[in-house]
Amino acid sequence: MPSGARLACLVATTDDTMSRYESLPYRPCVGLAVLNGDGRVFIGRRLNGPEHIDATHVWQMPQGGIDEGEKPYPAALRELYEETSIKSVEKLGEIRNWLTYDIPKKIGTKAWKGKYRGQKQKWFALRFTGKDSEINITTPGDGHDPEFIDWRWEPMENLPDLVVPFKRETYEKVVKAFSKFTK
Repeated sequence: MPSGARLACLVATTDDTMSRYESLPYRPCVGLAVLNGDGRVFIGRRLNGPEHIDATHVWQMPQGGIDEGEKPYPAALRELYEETSIKSVEKLGEIRNWLTYDIPKKIGTKAWKGKYRGQKQKWFALRFTGKDSEINITTPGDGHDPEFIDWRWEPMENLPDLVVPFKRETYEKVVKAFSKFTK
C-alpha cells in the first residue's frame, strides 16, 4: 500500500474512532452542594479512579448516577446517603438546566465500560442540618462501598481548583449558582 494510502486509512480510522466516542450519550447524574451552617461546602477526597492526575485534584462534591425510572431529587438524596450517610438536609435550590462535561477519551473508555462520553448532571444545593458526627464516609449508608477516604468543609470559591480539570467548568457554574447560599 502506498504511504499516502496508509496515511489516509490511519486518518479515517482515527476520525471514525473519535466520532464514535463523541457520539456516545451522557450518563444521567446528580450533584450535591451540601452547605453547613457556616456556609462551607462538603467535599470528599476520592478513594480512587482513572481520572486521578495528582494529589490536589482528587476532591469533589457528592455525585452519582440516576437509576432507571428515578427522579433527580430522590436520586440526589439516595446518592448523598450512600456516599456520606447524611440524611439531615433541607433543599435550598437547584440549577434549572442540566450541566454536562466530557471525560477525556483515555479515561472515558475505562469508565462505565465505555458506554458514556461524560455526565449530564442535575445539581442541588442542600443545607446540612445535622451534626458532623452524622457523616460517615468509611461505612456509608445502605452498605455501599466507600467512595471517599477523607472529607472536610471547604469555602465554595475554592472548589474549582480542587477537582479534576475536566470538571472545572461545571464546578464554576455550580459555585456561581449556589454562592448565594454561603452567606
